[in-house]
Amino acid sequence: MGSGGICQSIFASPTTKTSVRRQRSRRLLDRDRLVGHDDGMKYVLLICDDETTSPTMEEIAADPAYRAFAAEVDRRGASIGGARLRPVADATTVRIRNGETLVSDGPFAETKDFIGGIDIIDCADLDDAIAIAARHPYASWGCIEIRPVWE
Repeated sequence: MGSGGICQSIFASPTTKTSVRRQRSRRLLDRDRLVGHDDGMKYVLLICDDETTSPTMEEIAADPAYRAFAAEVDRRGASIGGARLRPVADATTVRIRNGETLVSDGPFAETKDFIGGIDIIDCADLDDAIAIAARHPYASWGCIEIRPVWE
């Protein structure tokens, strides 16, 4: 999720953004038709930021941009759930290698940007998910990675 991650590569230019968005939306909509889904798609928004500049919970609650984002998601009826994550200093990583459980403190990868929270939304399509992600306050300084949920 660093500087060369999905946030830059997919959304690098308007031409790329539009063509990728249309191709992905078409694929997802075609898949829904094939498996009989008539309702919207579920997406997880991975809120990525640099923890050194993360606001407190009180600052988030008082920020008009966050209140406007929450109001917009509520207006759309898109929210399924979400949570802010504790700092990476509180993380534990578990791996199994050669039948042995390896436990280490901290995140899986060394990077400047970390997943600081998630929002789970239900939208008509990827275009709708992008519109919601673009309103998230963290999109202004971090990035929001959008991932479709397996149905």
